[in-house]
Amino acid sequence: MARYTDANCKLCRREGEKLFLKGARCFTDKCAVERRKFAPGQHGQNMRRKVSAYGVQLREKQKIRRTYGLLEKQFHNYYEKAANKTGITGETLIQLLETRLDNIVYRLGFAPSRKAARQLVRHRHILVDSRITDIPSFQVKPNQLIKVKEKSKNLDLIHDALKEVGRGEDLAWIRLNKAALEGELLEVPKRSDIPLTANEQLVVELYSK
Repeated sequence: MARYTDANCKLCRREGEKLFLKGARCFTDKCAVERRKFAPGQHGQNMRRKVSAYGVQLREKQKIRRTYGLLEKQFHNYYEKAANKTGITGETLIQLLETRLDNIVYRLGFAPSRKAARQLVRHRHILVDSRITDIPSFQVKPNQLIKVKEKSKNLDLIHDALKEVGRGEDLAWIRLNKAALEGELLEVPKRSDIPLTANEQLVVELYSK
């Protein structure tokens, strides 16, 4: 199965902002975006040319895709699914990405990053409605209970992630029970309630050409 294996910090530097791909490191002075405020590569410091409309659309698409840790084909499939649903395509796209199981695990604070959350799911540490679910792309529905497997409740990774301030507690569409290491998706979030600094409408315009 294809996957990205290069340095995650390069992705943040290329987009010019933090995508929070490295967990706690992103909040320290070691963050690559803080240390090197230019794109990676030989000509990164000299990239001052004017960006075309297509370039702006492409960067927004790449930013969202990389934030959620998807490859191009996976991301395009989500766009196609969103386009076939009723409602605003861009908003539906973000809602589909937000309700992926790996993202919900990350939002609940059980993992320091979406990549770590994906690993927790694949290694069968997460239960959905009391059933082991090892598919990161599983679409979580409202009122489904997500919890850490009993044998996995002592994992340092989970407890270290939960110590981060505000994780899983400031989202109105998620209920978190830290003591029981479980949470619930209360409702499909509105776009205004999703903490994502991206313009998904530019992605719709890009794919609509």
